[in-house]
Amino acid sequence: MWCGLQRLFSKQPFWDQCLCQTRLARGPVLFTVDPRRSYVPQPERKRFYQNVNISQGEGGFEINLDHRKLKTPQAKLFTVPSKALALAVATEWDAQQDTIKFYTMHLTTLCNTALDNPSQRSKDQLIRAAVKFLETDTICYRVEEPPALVELQKNEWDPIIEWAEQRYNVVIGSSMSITGPSIPQSTKDTFTSHLASYNTWALQGIEYLITQLKSLILSMGLLEKHLTVEQAVLLSRLEEEYQIQHWGNVEWAHDYDMYELRARAAAATLFVLLCSESSTVKHKLLQD
Repeated sequence: MWCGLQRLFSKQPFWDQCLCQTRLARGPVLFTVDPRRSYVPQPERKRFYQNVNISQGEGGFEINLDHRKLKTPQAKLFTVPSKALALAVATEWDAQQDTIKFYTMHLTTLCNTALDNPSQRSKDQLIRAAVKFLETDTICYRVEEPPALVELQKNEWDPIIEWAEQRYNVVIGSSMSITGPSIPQSTKDTFTSHLASYNTWALQGIEYLITQLKSLILSMGLLEKHLTVEQAVLLSRLEEEYQIQHWGNVEWAHDYDMYELRARAAAATLFVLLCSESSTVKHKLLQD
């Protein structure tokens, strides 16, 4: 399906620049996040801790920098629901060398968002926001010209829509109208029901992933392991990549944007998967 695009791009991703805010107990604010604004790198700070480890508390797993417990921007104890997620976050902190590169800590950022929930949204509100993206899903909007791009969208995007329709037993379709396709209410209800199976933490990650790819369908394809991160990103940037092939790159900017998007999508996907882990479910499955 995407082999034509794959031949054009085969480089490795690197971590993107993002803002987040974490503070230690009685310590200073380290960095801030606003997902709706452009990412602006913060000054690097000298690493002030030697060891990173995790511990289990009453509310979950905690991150310790030496003997100090990590806290969120709102001064809440930084506690995550799974050991795997705690280990991943601890790895972000342990990977820092002489200086702390805040823009590499994607999982830390997403955990802060889930813990502080700055917008104070409920699980139902997160689900409604995710499903609403269907109305403006990138791969459902098609151009009328040039013919080459029309054909490219058909060849690359149609198979993903067909997969989603079969996987969820829904009707999605596509449209060349500026208003986009008319998504049946039954389709929205099906996705609402499916997303309800995720916990609130995972839904925070799903919404972040959707906003990066501008597509609920591509996000589901990625989470369902039907697509790789590289495939999902290329498909979300299809028109831009088409223009690049015809008009050329702007120095390093286009490649940087793609690597940056890959990093955010990969982090969000890992976050959702780690937040969806449940020892209770695993135990039940083993018993069954």
